[in-house]
Amino acid sequence: MSPAHRIYVGSYTDAIYTLEFHPSPPGSDSPTLALLGKTHVGQNPSWIAQHPSDNSLVFTGLEQENGEIAVIRYGEEAEGIVVARARSGGSDPCSLLATEDELLIGNYSSGTLATLPISTEPPFVLTPTPWTLSLPFERPGPNKARQASSHPHQTIFSTIDTTSAEKELLVPDLGADKIWRLRKGSDNRWAICGYVQCQSGGGPRHVATCGKTLYTLLELTSQLSVHPFPPIDMSPPQKSLSTLRTPPPAPHAMTTAEILLPETNATFSEPYIYVSNRDDPSPEGDTIAIFSLANGEAEPELVTEVRTGLKHLRGMYFGGEDNKWLIAGGTEGGGVKVFERVQGGKDLRVVASLGADVVPKPASFLWA
Repeated sequence: MSPAHRIYVGSYTDAIYTLEFHPSPPGSDSPTLALLGKTHVGQNPSWIAQHPSDNSLVFTGLEQENGEIAVIRYGEEAEGIVVARARSGGSDPCSLLATEDELLIGNYSSGTLATLPISTEPPFVLTPTPWTLSLPFERPGPNKARQASSHPHQTIFSTIDTTSAEKELLVPDLGADKIWRLRKGSDNRWAICGYVQCQSGGGPRHVATCGKTLYTLLELTSQLSVHPFPPIDMSPPQKSLSTLRTPPPAPHAMTTAEILLPETNATFSEPYIYVSNRDDPSPEGDTIAIFSLANGEAEPELVTEVRTGLKHLRGMYFGGEDNKWLIAGGTEGGGVKVFERVQGGKDLRVVASLGADVVPKPASFLWA
């Protein structure tokens, strides 16, 4: 019998929701998904991140003009307790990344990267005022509505082995059509050491890495671009392909949101990239596009398109033994659903769900 799993859900409400997913509940042949409770934290806790060594600590960014960070401590109860708050160093924090002693924050609207020193013991946040770095911005991009300024949309460490002993931070900037590369200097502060140039008007949102290759999800053009890494700063992508099986004529209102590349393991020995597409006009809802890397890491191929029944499919997250399960949510409808990876990861099937009346406006997930 497989154990039950706790899942936290960030949302565009005032709460983080706690769910329980049971792959094989007693007395039932079907997996179950249930709401255990919710923790009220403030306006729009859209992104949540866990401390790397203390999974009882969860950080969230309150996506609002005067951005705020909340630290939540969870115990055995489904509801957590807010144990600390701090400023985010900008407007609309949309991405967080926690290290052992530092929280990295991407503030979307103000175009700033911020850091806060953190601890697993009280007071949890060691200063209420973050250090901030304004990202460079030269001129508005082709999409005037979305690219009038810098918009960092993710903070993620590269898994690609480079000659540097220092970790390299990647920050996709939707407004600047660049992925900023940062390393820590002698002053222990993050500094830009280069960038990856993306397609003009593409709007890089999230990235994933594998081997010596960088995959970038271009939100505004619904494309997946492939760069050898580390690249020459101005080099074009090695390849770009649509995240849609049958893309509509441009311009269109569809966009992309999340890209995931789970590590291979004994159960799933072949690598696949999973991408969420949003705002599909089909009554069957948005899709998850699955790309195979069977032809090599530089040659992703779209092999499956899964209809989800979700509207504005924003966040996805893998969890469970061997990352067998994928949870996804529709911010504008459809609630949340858990999918099982089948055919070695080439396809997905729904095994459990909760409606939007139970979990409204889901945006991000953590598999606790």
